[in-house]
Amino acid sequence: MAETEAGTILIKGALLADAGLRRAAPADVLVKDGVIVAVGAGLAAPGDAKVVDAAGCLIHPGLINAHTHGHGGLARGQGDKWTLELLLAAAPWIGGNRALADKKLTTQIVAAEMVLKGCTAAYDLYYEFPVPTAEGLDAVAEAYHEVGMRAVVAPMVADRTFYEAIPGLYDALPAALQARVDRLRLPAWERTLDAMRGLLKDWRWGAKDIRAAVAPTIPHHCSDAFLCGCRDLAREYKVGLHSHVGESKVQALTGIRTYGRTLVGHMDHLGLIGPDFVAAHAIWLDDDDLKLMRDKGASLAHNPGSNMRLGNGMFRFRRARDIGVNVGIGTDGANCSDNQNMYEAMRYASMLSKVQTPDPRHWAGVEEIYAAATEGSARALGFEDIGAIAPGMKADIVFLDLGSINWIPHNWSVNQVVHTEDGTGVRHVMIGGRFVVRDRRLLTLDLAKLAVEAEAARERLEALNAEFKDLYEKLEPVVASFCPAFAAQPYHLRQYLCDAPN
Repeated sequence: MAETEAGTILIKGALLADAGLRRAAPADVLVKDGVIVAVGAGLAAPGDAKVVDAAGCLIHPGLINAHTHGHGGLARGQGDKWTLELLLAAAPWIGGNRALADKKLTTQIVAAEMVLKGCTAAYDLYYEFPVPTAEGLDAVAEAYHEVGMRAVVAPMVADRTFYEAIPGLYDALPAALQARVDRLRLPAWERTLDAMRGLLKDWRWGAKDIRAAVAPTIPHHCSDAFLCGCRDLAREYKVGLHSHVGESKVQALTGIRTYGRTLVGHMDHLGLIGPDFVAAHAIWLDDDDLKLMRDKGASLAHNPGSNMRLGNGMFRFRRARDIGVNVGIGTDGANCSDNQNMYEAMRYASMLSKVQTPDPRHWAGVEEIYAAATEGSARALGFEDIGAIAPGMKADIVFLDLGSINWIPHNWSVNQVVHTEDGTGVRHVMIGGRFVVRDRRLLTLDLAKLAVEAEAARERLEALNAEFKDLYEKLEPVVASFCPAFAAQPYHLRQYLCDAPN
């Protein structure tokens, strides 16, 4: 993150969003050395305080993205009508041949969009092929630091390719395509674990609230030995574990076929699930899975935008909350949800809960969605001092312009944050008491320069990855027929609209 602003700041004249109130009430916020020390109406300014006039603004805690992918920044807008499995098949084409500068650039794009749209911290599952590198992850951390965000950076790792992980898929490929995907095989898990151990041992960003974690990408893309190695590494270095669990029906069915139990059941059998574990997407988790996650103190990262974009099904937000699991909200990567807008993610989360039943008693309320995108996501990231505007919390504060069309008129504050705000009303963003966005302008990065660099990278990578694009175009018909046929098998959950009873 950007360096904490030293000294005392008094934010005066704002309205403070509060899920317990229909309309936000006036509140001043006193900040010292980047930490909130007092909140209340009419606070007196200490003699040495810098006063920030927030009249005409609604303030809320910085939104927290529980699941994204920094490597997706350079790959937005590349596909349409892609299932998750087609996205995975396209990965070498849309993400291959990245130079070190590209790895920083793609993360800068993602981080810049997030802060401009009111997000101040993120859990980033970053991918490098064939193994994570110290210089690559350092570039990712540097990108977040320079933009000014807090982050958890988790190298996304596996020891099986997508084609090896889904039963029967490799055998369904013609021999010529088998030979080409063989070149995508991953190193032995011991080599990848050694690389990750080096990253964790030498991680230098923790004091700047950019933490490391471990992300075995999808359970069945990892051998049991590798999953256990990830578990042990996370425990040894006291960092988080994050995995895509039950994102698609293909994954859920593969878990039953491979392990004879659900993916959550198998990961728990191996000892991975605990308070530091996050299951991303979690669409195909049944009640027993959700209860196990609750009992182990684990978290879920709900990504409604990409869940719909990739046709993966409907996450049961209401059921997860009723069972008592902690839920955070994320955007997923820009390569599969196309933007990093947490306001949109909240709106989608609310709407998606409302199309699953005609009974409003089983819908998510805006207060719950708002809490998930702040406190719930903070818990998923492992931060105890962000996600609220309260004494003792870090001063990560978003200022919304009440003169914006989104707030004309201003009726119900938290409802409008969730259902009406789209990022265009963001006037300022403060992280650790320091303005990162002021008057809608990102202060920490030159966006014009970023656009030029991104366009040059796009053009260069398009040429470099032409062979991977050709490979995808040959794989697409096979994957597009095999995986939906695989997913047509019965499963004990029905998470598609087309599965709903008449």
